[in-house]
Amino acid sequence: MIQAAWDRLRLFNIGELLAHRGRTVMSMVVMGISAGLLVSVFSISGSITGSVDKLTQSLGGNAALEVSGITDAGFDQELLQQIRTVSGVSAAVPMLRQSIGTDENKALLIGADASVSQLGSDLDGPLKDQASTLLSVSNGVLVGAAMGRHEGERFQLGSVTATVAGVLDDEAARRLNGGHIVVALLPVAQKITGRTAKLDSVQIIAAPNADVEQLRSTLTEVVAGRAVVADPSLRAAQAGGAIQLVRYSTLASSAAALIVSSFLIYNAMSMAVVQRRPMLSLLRAIGGRRTPMVRDLIAEAALLGLLGGLIGAIAGIFMGRTAIVRLPAAIVQSVEARTEYMVPGYAVPVAVVACVLASVSAAALAARQVYKVEPIEALAPVGASASDSVKPVMRWAAVVLGTVMVVGGIVIAKADLGRYSLASISLSILGAIVLCFAATDPIVRVIAGVARLFGAPGALGATTLERAPRRVWATAMTVMIGVTAVVAMGNATRNMVSAATDTFQDLGRTDIFVSPTPMEQFPTGPLLPAELKAKLRAIPGIGDMGSAQMAFATLGRGRVMLQGYEGGVARNAALDSATQGDLARMAAGEGVIVSRDVAGSLGVHEGSDLDLPTPTGVHRVQVLRVVPYFSAISGIVVMDLDVLRQWYQRPGETIIGIDLAPGADREAVMAAVRAAVPPDLHVATGAATVDAITGSVQQGTSLSTAILWIVVLVATVALLNTLMLSVLERRRELGVLRAMGISRQFLLRTILTEAVGIGLTGAAIGLVVGSAVHYLATIALSNAISLDIAYHPSPLLLVYAVAALVLSLLGSIPPAVRASRLPIVEAIAID
Repeated sequence: MIQAAWDRLRLFNIGELLAHRGRTVMSMVVMGISAGLLVSVFSISGSITGSVDKLTQSLGGNAALEVSGITDAGFDQELLQQIRTVSGVSAAVPMLRQSIGTDENKALLIGADASVSQLGSDLDGPLKDQASTLLSVSNGVLVGAAMGRHEGERFQLGSVTATVAGVLDDEAARRLNGGHIVVALLPVAQKITGRTAKLDSVQIIAAPNADVEQLRSTLTEVVAGRAVVADPSLRAAQAGGAIQLVRYSTLASSAAALIVSSFLIYNAMSMAVVQRRPMLSLLRAIGGRRTPMVRDLIAEAALLGLLGGLIGAIAGIFMGRTAIVRLPAAIVQSVEARTEYMVPGYAVPVAVVACVLASVSAAALAARQVYKVEPIEALAPVGASASDSVKPVMRWAAVVLGTVMVVGGIVIAKADLGRYSLASISLSILGAIVLCFAATDPIVRVIAGVARLFGAPGALGATTLERAPRRVWATAMTVMIGVTAVVAMGNATRNMVSAATDTFQDLGRTDIFVSPTPMEQFPTGPLLPAELKAKLRAIPGIGDMGSAQMAFATLGRGRVMLQGYEGGVARNAALDSATQGDLARMAAGEGVIVSRDVAGSLGVHEGSDLDLPTPTGVHRVQVLRVVPYFSAISGIVVMDLDVLRQWYQRPGETIIGIDLAPGADREAVMAAVRAAVPPDLHVATGAATVDAITGSVQQGTSLSTAILWIVVLVATVALLNTLMLSVLERRRELGVLRAMGISRQFLLRTILTEAVGIGLTGAAIGLVVGSAVHYLATIALSNAISLDIAYHPSPLLLVYAVAALVLSLLGSIPPAVRASRLPIVEAIAID
């Protein structure tokens, strides 16, 4: 049985694939593009979370739980002794971990003591082997090979001059933050960072037979809100939040490419059935059953999806490596681990399975034609079969299903589900496709009518179009999806960038900013030198000056960005709605302002009480305002700067805002500020800061925008493939027309009119659907990033549509030229 099935598949299906190499290659190419996009998207997000998870496992070893700091200020070391006395704790291993450097020089400083050997982590060996060396060298540290240091070298590290006591071997270094790591004994690390008696983490090894959940509960009571007790995987989960928006938006764009690919497979398999009608009718006449024929066609499509998916997945691995460098720096810098490119284990299988399922689903719809024709009917020309028409029952079912999907998309978009609201975009586009399926006959009539506008060639082309309604509809849908995706997401993304830019426009009112990292990276640390503010105030031409501080903190199981402000020059849009009474209550430590996504995740609203865990204990405050804010990386909690300093034990500031005195020479003051600020700090004007943040937001959306144009290119290939198949199927017909005296130019114009009819109609539908989805996308994006995004149709909408249409119509040129050059004798001789 299996052998017979294989022989049938090899002879009748694989043989056909090899005979029609052009169709086979094109089908595999578009499926490969879809798979490549999916793998690259999975790899980009997986690299962020995977790097953090890899580092956590390398440092945590056998730890069952981790007590970690609420912010990068950590917690008091005295808490360690209380943790060690808890019943069920076999070992409690203290660590200090702090990021040092930025961009290419970003590394991680780890401080640990002898108890780290109980973890069985990757730190165990290096510290055990070189503990004596570390003790014998003043401010001795171990460095990873990627740091580019050599043994005995002295270099400035934080507030001390460190000495390289040893270089970790390549294998150990590779497991620890890709070799970008500095390891020191705990007291030395505390001295380097200026954080005496502070810890960032305590790894907990549970005693044998201890109940981990009970241990978690007891430790939570012991730390009393001064630290976070959680699984070690919490860090990876929080890192995933920073990449969610990019992941969801790029996945939505990749899904559009997969849908277009499905339509191409549908067309390809429909044409395959048409081409094989003589063979199928012969098999039916000699007793062949329909079921094996359909099964073989589906297996053929599955093979196309599998091969195309595998090839595309390999390409996607390299695409992801190229694309990850385009991630906004704010995302990369928001996690402590250095981002290493990783392809998650699920990426390739999921992408290949998605391609196979899309191919099989499309082929199953096309293969239904085999069930709907009798042996004699299978000999009829394309379009003559009843299988090419849509039954009333299917039409009404499509109307109901499409309406439900569109309404569902609207409900999801308006339900404020956070980043899950983005699912409404794909759902609404799918609903529009289903509704278009119900309107197949009117759409085909419109396409034929457009073709007839071009005279006699158009009339001949229109006749051909009307003979294959489903194929024509599917091809029009590929154009529609390309135009819809570009118009809807392109304009919605532009509106989002505009809204985000407006959020940060207030920064432009401040003349100069000083920060440890560029402002577009949301400077959360390290703290600026304590004496810097007084030094800057002494510069002639300096007017008002204010401080601000940003810090990532754990709130619930998520991560928020704390923002503390003082003075007028350091205010931002989140404080615009605050009254003087609100500011007074914030200064008294009685209230905070939160962004909408934080309020939603915590289930609070204006007037609600909120418990803030801090290194100094839990503080109950009132939510004074819930404000929209661009929360692409995390939501925000805004409080008074002095309160933040006290509660979170972070003295100082991470931002200094400077306003110039009236009449001051801007260039001279700027030069003086640069001279007074240490070279490793950043100085920028307010206008430059706004431009940099805008550029960073645009960079974050560039990946999804690029994918949208890839969707248009896929639609171009789909149109080319479909029209080429149509030409090949009609070779005999076209040859007869040439023999009757019709010129090559006439045939060329005939094929082009078919493409114009399909392209213009598909683009028009795409323009209408895209405009509607654009409006829906602004609502969904507003919920996804907690920012009010206004719907602003742009004249560029038509430009997007025309550009997508032109690219799609380019696919009609090769088959049109092919039709005009068919040799008459060869074409007529085709059986």
